[in-house]
Amino acid sequence: MTIETRIVAEAEADTRLDRWFRRHFPQLTQGALQKMLRTGQVRIDGRRAEANTRLAAGQEVRIPPLPDGPPPERDQRPVSDEDAAMLQRLVLHMDASLIILDKPHGLPVQGGPGITRHLDGMLDALRFGFEERPRLVHRLDRDTSGLLLLARTPVAAAFLAKEFRGRGVEKTYWAVVTPPPQIEDGRIDIPLAKLDGPRGERMQAVEDPSEGARAVTDFRTLDAVRGRAAWLELKPLTGRTHQLRVHCAEGLGTPILGDGKYGGGAAHLDGLPGELHLHARALRLPHPEGGTMEAFSALPPHMRETFAFFGFEAPKTPKPRRLAAAARR
Repeated sequence: MTIETRIVAEAEADTRLDRWFRRHFPQLTQGALQKMLRTGQVRIDGRRAEANTRLAAGQEVRIPPLPDGPPPERDQRPVSDEDAAMLQRLVLHMDASLIILDKPHGLPVQGGPGITRHLDGMLDALRFGFEERPRLVHRLDRDTSGLLLLARTPVAAAFLAKEFRGRGVEKTYWAVVTPPPQIEDGRIDIPLAKLDGPRGERMQAVEDPSEGARAVTDFRTLDAVRGRAAWLELKPLTGRTHQLRVHCAEGLGTPILGDGKYGGGAAHLDGLPGELHLHARALRLPHPEGGTMEAFSALPPHMRETFAFFGFEAPKTPKPRRLAAAARR
């Protein structure tokens, strides 16, 4: 067993160090890697590194002697034919670099306490002939419906991750809130801090910016029924956990319909569906192969029912399209 040095390839640029290790050394557990990082056994260009360090092409990664053995078993069950067919029906767009899914309400994106069936555990069903399984580029809450982006190659994953971090992706959400906000449009700029509790992860608005992470959301009212509810367009400029839910409930004082976690009983209206009324409606992003990708998602059934009840009229949903570079705004 000897110390090895590997050079980061051009196609691996901007990949997290822990993901780079999983790709090259699948037998290495996350715990073992963390121990090697803590003790300085893994280094990049001679310097200590952390699991979330982003690699650059041409860097040298020092690799200490690693344990032999087969890759650890995935914490997932084999994908059933029924689940595979379900996931494949969710595909709105697919090309050589990316897949865009229309995620339904209630489908968890990743595992957690008590969650054994989730999208991340079923991604083998979306290989469509590729050797590697697609990768999640961003996340949606289990109860949020709409557009979810997957990368089909390491190069596309690194490119898209960089665009999300650099705000190169424009995300548009639709939400129904109750009651309507006092102002029709504006910007919510309120830091958020994470709290741990017996009911799981929860975010909270904080007054002191040093106590939380900056979170910014633009919003505008598309329609409203006075005293009852409003249909909002939300554009998050940052990507904090539960950002839109907290900004509506605490920033605007008007929780998203169905969001009992942040709105309590005030987030529910008699006679209307109890599911969370938050929908990832549109994505606009640079495509890894050039040009701009635009995609849209139609409302889920429970939001269609609520829109009909209040008389909100959503426009038709365009098909996904890739625009030439010259057409970018």
